Amino acid sequence: MSTDTRVRNVLTIAGSDPSGGAGIQADLKTFSALGVYGTSVITALTAQNTCGVRGVHPVPAEFIAQQLETLLADVALDAVKIGMVASREVADVIAAALTARRPRWIVLDPVMVAKSGDILVDDAGIHAVRDILVPLADVITPNLPEAAVLLDAMPPATLDDMEAMLPALTQLGAPHVVLKGGHLQGETCPDLLATPQGHEWLPASRINTENLHGTGCSLSSAIAACLAKLPSDATPEASVAAIRQAKQWLHAALEASGQLNVGQGRGPVHHFHAWW
Repeated sequence: MSTDTRVRNVLTIAGSDPSGGAGIQADLKTFSALGVYGTSVITALTAQNTCGVRGVHPVPAEFIAQQLETLLADVALDAVKIGMVASREVADVIAAALTARRPRWIVLDPVMVAKSGDILVDDAGIHAVRDILVPLADVITPNLPEAAVLLDAMPPATLDDMEAMLPALTQLGAPHVVLKGGHLQGETCPDLLATPQGHEWLPASRINTENLHGTGCSLSSAIAACLAKLPSDATPEASVAAIRQAKQWLHAALEASGQLNVGQGRGPVHHFHAWW
């Protein structure tokens, strides 16, 4: 049994959110709340708040490559979370850097669909995520519309539909899939987890709140943080327990989100609910 008690280093590769509820800012808060040291590589600057996105300024791929090369040459990483990737060029840069200096865990949040239902990336970006980054990842965390985009299919409308979609998602190459069921109707909010050993439901009650800004970012970064803290000789069961822990943490952050007073739209979750 490993006795390594050092603080783990985790990287987020994502865009910036000035309102602090999503993207890089949400990821770094999540890392801190869960006891790992957060680093970041920024892929885009955005003009956004809790009401919506007003503008996006992508960072050139060559500068993303420089950020990654500089960081990875110095800091040993235990896990990486990848957020929105809008172009094949950026996907290639990320894949090359993480293949050369691969961390133990790579978690991909395939952000491709806005809450409005609008597709955020073009066909080349979708293919880049599906063909380059999904096979690189250890865990992917699509919601139902994102899963539908990855498979060029209709979004699941029932729990049975989610189970029927799971085999095709696992065939894309990631050994762990967290298919998020938040878009379904009903009093529960179950996610479906696929692993090399099988699949299981991760149940949760639905919380009556509009504070949903950055929930996907926060869950994927929580999974990266919880996996990073596992010892090198962790069992498959421990990996599943880490993913469950991340979901439970997010559920508590959603429950506590009403304590915050941020913006006039969809507010953020309370990342530091256990602290203040």
